[in-house]
Parts: sequence; structure tokens; C-alpha cells
Amino acid sequence: MAISPPYPSYPTDPTGGAGRHAHWWQRKSVRYGALITLLALSGLVILALVRQQTGTQGFLVGLGLAVLPVPLLMAAFRWLDRVEPGPWRNLLFAFAWGACAAALIAIIANSFATKWIATATADPSGADTLGATVIAPVVEESAKAAAVLLVFLFRRRDFTGIVDGVVIAGVTATGFAFTENILYLGNAFGTDQLTGDRGIASVTAATFFVRIVMSPFAHPLFTVLTGIGFGISALSAERHHVRRVLVPVAGLLLAMGMHAMWNGSSTFGEYGFFAVYAMFMVPAFALLTWLVIWTRQRELRAVREELPVYAATGWLAPVEPYVLGSMRARRLARQYARRQLGGRAAARAVAEYEAYATSLAFLRRRGRQGRAGADFLVRERELLLELWARREVARVALDHAGRMAAPPVPVAAPPWPVYGVYGQGHPAVPYPIYNPYRT
Repeated sequence: MAISPPYPSYPTDPTGGAGRHAHWWQRKSVRYGALITLLALSGLVILALVRQQTGTQGFLVGLGLAVLPVPLLMAAFRWLDRVEPGPWRNLLFAFAWGACAAALIAIIANSFATKWIATATADPSGADTLGATVIAPVVEESAKAAAVLLVFLFRRRDFTGIVDGVVIAGVTATGFAFTENILYLGNAFGTDQLTGDRGIASVTAATFFVRIVMSPFAHPLFTVLTGIGFGISALSAERHHVRRVLVPVAGLLLAMGMHAMWNGSSTFGEYGFFAVYAMFMVPAFALLTWLVIWTRQRELRAVREELPVYAATGWLAPVEPYVLGSMRARRLARQYARRQLGGRAAARAVAEYEAYATSLAFLRRRGRQGRAGADFLVRERELLLELWARREVARVALDHAGRMAAPPVPVAAPPWPVYGVYGQGHPAVPYPIYNPYRT
């Protein structure tokens, strides 16, 4: 029987036994049930409201068109999260919150605020403009930020840095934009039905081009600023209380400001929309994309730097820090496990091994920087045991990936002359051949 490397003992119940006496409302099943019920009810209400505004036919058309960018955006955020992939349940919660709860809050609050402003000022057109540029950004970004806050507070182990904040915020905003696009495209289709417009000159085509083709990333871009703020807060030490509070608030304010500029672009003149799009949206999108990719590379470097200590103590094989710090090598390991070591189950075990090892590297990095929590040793032990349970399959696959992905070792030419073998072709370096019969 294999024996794990020696490790200090740890408490079996980190909560000190408090979990055994939890009240019924503190149980996970009760909390999950309440959350699912809340999201389901929000979804039914938002479905009824959107269908009431667009009609059944408009709703179906809007749904069919609005769903087009969702797989691409979800795949992009999942790709960003490949270094330390978070649980699918967090992404499903974030999307459902954005599509159901946040959208419902936005529709009710925006409608109420706009009607109140129109009644108070007796200026309906001015109320619509004020509602779009001031009320909507505050309400919508706050509603979307609530999902990021909930994951940050209640799924803290899964929220360790900037990439996690970007992914949760982006997926939440993708869900929100999905519902909003159904509403806008469905209303546009209803307008075309009344006016008889068809083809590329229709309101539906124009709305589709602006919202789906040109700016499917608009809502994710705004909310990602909030996610970055929470990510920086997650990276901050617990003693930095002010920074941990102010940075997410600053990110939320930036998201509101950019959202307000985007909504107000139509009031900047005939070409105001295109000016804001070219001067602010595209550069901001490029900058944030670069930031997230740079952060991802930084995470891979942390894996390569932090894991060798576990290889030195026998928990990991010597080649594993290199393999786990390379996305290409990770992919090769999973492919080899699927083809040679047992199919999908083996590939899943290797993927889980890679994820646990990455979490271990990030945990150790936080510990060295003084940002780890009081349960550092308990969590470290848990991750090491998860790795040890999967080592038989994972180590074979990772060893293969290490051999396949290792960079070629350059071989320098020796400092002395290299001569060819006598009688076998041309010499490697030209030189006079001695011929005893030549005079």
C-alpha cells in the first residue's frame, strides 16, 4: 500500500464542531433551495414581463437572435478561467442571476424611476434620457455586482484573484445582456410588424447589428470593471480593510460611468455613438483583454514557481511543476489520459489533478505574501490529499506531457575541429586528406 509523504496532523473539524449544531436555516440544502427558488421565480416573472411587452412572436424572434453571442462569450470567459477553473455551479449561478434576478430588478426599477421623473418634471422625453444615462447604469450595474459580491462572500475559496472576478462578472453580464437583447429585439420586431419594414432596412436588422454584431461585449465590459475590483480585493491582505472595501466600490463606480457614457452616446450628435465606440469602447476592451491575458500568464508563472517545494518533499514528481505551468502540456496530459489510460474518467482525473495543483500553488503564494487565512494548513492538507488520491493516473499522463512538451536542448558545437569519417562521404569540416600514394 502506498504511503503518503509525512505531513503534520490537522484538526478533523476546522469549525470546532459548530457545524453539528447549526440551525435549520444554516444548512446548505436550505440555502441552495432558497436560492434556486428565488432565481426560478425571478425567471418566471421576467419571462412574463418580456413576453407581455414583445408578444409571443416577438419574444421567440428575440430569443432566437439574442442567444447567438451567448456561447461565444461563455467560451471566452471559460477559456480565461482554464488555469484554475472554477466550479460550473458558480458560472450557472452567475448567468442565472444576470438573466433573471438582475434583469427583473433593472426592468422594475428603471420603469418606476423613469415614470416618476416624467411625472415630476412633466417632460417624458427628458425623463427617458435621464433614465437611460443616469438611472439605468446605477441600477443595472448594482444588480449585476450583487452576483459578484455573493460569490466573493460565500464561495471565497473559488474567488482568489482578478481572473475569478472577471469571469464571474462577465458571465453575470452575459446573462443580463441575453435577457435585455430579447426585449430590445422583440420590440424591434414588433415595430417592423406594425410598419411593414423588412430586410436590412428594418428596425430588427439595425438593432441586431448594433447589439449583437458591434457590441455583444458591452455589458460584460462594464461589469468586468467591478469584477476586477473584487479580484484586487481578494488579492489584498486581510489587514488592509480599507483597500478591500474601497477597490470594489471604485470598480463599480467605473462600471457605472462607462455604462452611462455608452447609454448617453446617442445624445452626443449624429455620430456620437460611433465616436464613443471607437474612442472608448474598443480601446477599453483591448486594454482589459490584455490585462486578463497578462494575469493568466502571471498565474501560470506562479504555478511554476510555487510547486517545486512540493516536488522536493515527494508530493509531486519533479517534472510536474513545469507541466502544470504550461497550458499546452496540460492539454497533452489530458489527451494522453483519454486515449491511453482509461477514457473520459482518466482525463477527468487528470483535469482535477491540474486544478487542485493550481489551487495549491495559489494558496502557497498567498501564504508567503501574508494573505492566507487562518485555515491555511487545513486547506493545504486537503489539496495535497486530493492530489495524492489521483496520482496514479495523473503522474503517468503528466510525465508523458513533460517529455512531449519539453523545449529542445540546444547542443553547442565543440570548440575543436570536427572531422568526417575516413571513406564515408564529405567531411563535416573541409580539410586536406592524407594520401600516402600521392606525391
